[in-house]
Amino acid sequence: PQAWGQHEAPRRVKRAWVIPPISVSENHKRIPHLLVQIKSDKQQPGGVIYSIKGPGVDEEPLGIFSIDKFSGKVFLNAMLDREEHDRYRLRAFALDLGGVTLEEPTDLEIIVVDQNDNRPLFRQDVFTGRVVEGAEPGTCVMTVDATDADDPDTDNAALRYSILEQGAAGMFSINATTGEICTARPGLDRETMGVYNLTVQAADMSGDGLTTTAMAVIYLEDINDNAPEFTKEEFSMEVEEQAAGVDVGKVFVHDKDLAGSPSWLAKFTILEGDPEGAFAIRTDPHTNDGVLSVLKPLDHEVRDRFELTVSVQNERPLEPSAPGSPRALATVRVRVRDVNEAPAFRENPRRISVLEGTPPGTAITTYTASDPDTHQLQSLSYALLYDPADWLQMDPHAGTVRTKRELLHPSAFLQGGWYIALVLARDDAEPPLSATGTLSIEILEVNDHAPQLQPPAGVLCGRPGRGGTLLLGATDDDRPPHGAPFHFQLSPQHPQLARNWSLARFNGEARLHPTPAITPCPPCLPVLTRVSRVPAVSPRCPRGVPAVLAALGAARVRGRRRALRKGLLQRSRDDMRDNILNYDEQGGGEEDQDAYDINQLRHPELFSPRAKPPLRRDAPLSSGTPIAPRKLPSSPSDIEDFINEGLEAADSDPSVPPYDTALIYDYEGSGSVASPLSSIVSSLTDEDQDYDYLSEWGPRFRRLADLYG
Repeated sequence: PQAWGQHEAPRRVKRAWVIPPISVSENHKRIPHLLVQIKSDKQQPGGVIYSIKGPGVDEEPLGIFSIDKFSGKVFLNAMLDREEHDRYRLRAFALDLGGVTLEEPTDLEIIVVDQNDNRPLFRQDVFTGRVVEGAEPGTCVMTVDATDADDPDTDNAALRYSILEQGAAGMFSINATTGEICTARPGLDRETMGVYNLTVQAADMSGDGLTTTAMAVIYLEDINDNAPEFTKEEFSMEVEEQAAGVDVGKVFVHDKDLAGSPSWLAKFTILEGDPEGAFAIRTDPHTNDGVLSVLKPLDHEVRDRFELTVSVQNERPLEPSAPGSPRALATVRVRVRDVNEAPAFRENPRRISVLEGTPPGTAITTYTASDPDTHQLQSLSYALLYDPADWLQMDPHAGTVRTKRELLHPSAFLQGGWYIALVLARDDAEPPLSATGTLSIEILEVNDHAPQLQPPAGVLCGRPGRGGTLLLGATDDDRPPHGAPFHFQLSPQHPQLARNWSLARFNGEARLHPTPAITPCPPCLPVLTRVSRVPAVSPRCPRGVPAVLAALGAARVRGRRRALRKGLLQRSRDDMRDNILNYDEQGGGEEDQDAYDINQLRHPELFSPRAKPPLRRDAPLSSGTPIAPRKLPSSPSDIEDFINEGLEAADSDPSVPPYDTALIYDYEGSGSVASPLSSIVSSLTDEDQDYDYLSEWGPRFRRLADLYG
């Protein structure tokens, strides 16, 4: 079409050509189809050449539109699809025959008109929803939705939803516009119907056009609206006695709720019949049955049957609206079957005490067991299972244990004074059962050994009232309390000895010394020794012992000492001189006995003033002879004068260190025949130390005796 001015002006006005939008229906089947004719008035007809460009012409999709270049007619050459292209925008051109532009290029818009050529499509073929059983009407479950490819601004895409099929009950409804599905009626029961399958439809043209369908599957979720029930009212089982931790049997239940859910799982309780808690019941997670088991051993002789009342309920509480079940209780009868049981020693171990030396054949105890099978006629027999020293014998029927030989100390079979034996008790059932008992026998010490004086003889020399002292000890083969401490006394069968001799307790031993009124000695001096709290057993003086105490005593004392002295106290290995032990002097102790030679007293003729003074044994080898040699006493028996004169000579000698003074006694030797004072507290505890002997030490120790005796 042409666009002309309304009137002519003084000068010519340029006119433009305008083409309005052109509408064409999709799926148009008459091809080619004239859409429009464009025309320019700049030249006479036949003098203009027309052309178009754009999508559908020289751009993809190609060849849909074309134009007659001389007439300007635009044609549709192919069917259009609005869902692919809903409009096309082209450019139109007008040129003269020489190719000169006559008109400015203009737009040519072709609009594709929609037709209802597309069905609605559901977004999925199957929709799934869930709702609890018993839901109220109007409870929304799910929403179904569909799409339509047609023009949404037309009825071609106006969809409506409906339920085509859901069964005869009609339990659900759908919103036609939104596609929301809700419950329509009460009475949804999972146990009656657990799944609903609905066929839903979507239609365009507001329900009158094209349609499509899909499936809506609705599952009912279980609630505990059914109580569990026992399959029967009574159950019977049996179990062996003494069995513990074993299953007895099962009780069976039924529940209509969803298997495996908390509304289905059962929980059992024993209400009555088991006051001691001997039974337990648990739930089998696979079958939901109750499993009865025994926790504690049952005794057929005490109780041979049980009648239990058992209840069942769910783990999840029952819905208030659900009815209760009359079969939520059941009776379980359990019979305890009798079996052979092993005998048992009620006292195990059995501890007894027997004196050592008990003669063979002495009955020391009766060790028997009891058979718990009181309802069966059975008997028990006994035997020694372990008797390492073969000291015992046992009556196989009565269980009496007797000594087979004397039980004596010491023995390798004793452990701390105890002898251990094992006794076997066996019943006569089939198969037989047995039990083992431990018999612990304490072998009590008996005072059957007399103490022995140590040494049995000794030498004691000196003037009456000024003689030496003999240290006496004792040994005993008996064990405590029939050994030390020992008590010493002169034999009461010789009362005259008390006038010449006296005994003094000295650190667990005795000191024997003569009295001032001593008379000629008898050939043997009997001394009585006894152990504490036990009647005395006196050793006899051996025959053939000459004079009063032979010289053996001093030799035995010296035999305990070391052969060589240390430091300045030197002597030759073959110099075994006998010295006097005087315990009344405060000096260097028993070990310092090398300063003077006792042979000067025994053989004074060898040591006259004319002879060369003897070399002091305790002086250094480099020491010289004193300027004033010692003067021998006129009477060799006067030992005290001899010692004093020798001490005075040593003190007056300026060239020799005063070895006879107290300075020499800083070394007291490496041993002592007397026991150390630390022996009084050598025990680890007060219970290990016997302090009764403190009462015999005299009035000075009376206070200690009162505290510890």
